[in-house]
Amino acid sequence: MELFVKSIAVAPMLNWTDRHFRYLAHLLAPSTVLYTEMITTGALLHGDAERFLAHDPSEDPLVLQLGGSDPHALAQCARMAQDQTYQAVNLNVGCPSDRVQSGQFGACLLLKPDLVADGVRAMREAVTLPITVKTRIGVDKGDQRAQVYPY
Repeated sequence: MELFVKSIAVAPMLNWTDRHFRYLAHLLAPSTVLYTEMITTGALLHGDAERFLAHDPSEDPLVLQLGGSDPHALAQCARMAQDQTYQAVNLNVGCPSDRVQSGQFGACLLLKPDLVADGVRAMREAVTLPITVKTRIGVDKGDQRAQVYPY
């Protein structure tokens, strides 16, 4: 986990943390840890994995952020990340998008901690890369903190 010690990290942002942005970020701050946009396990396993995983060594250190909930698929994708020289894998358990949650990943996984644990365990057993989890406080407006901090 030395990768994350005394580091600045730029969070994954859909439609923003693409290869061009990551290149610019590293020009401005070479030691910044960057994340890919969230890439679903389905896109990697059934789509154009080469396109989704493509990156240049100048982007390193680079973390692949995965969206998914099936432990076996997460493990397969973590192996792909390791094969493509990513420095870590991050599981998205924070995206509140209805579209993401309808796919059974993102913030809705906060309601399924055992499934998250199974996914993290499967990835840790599959690779030697650090595995991290992006999360958020609460799942919906019914969360107690959302009532206290309504912004």
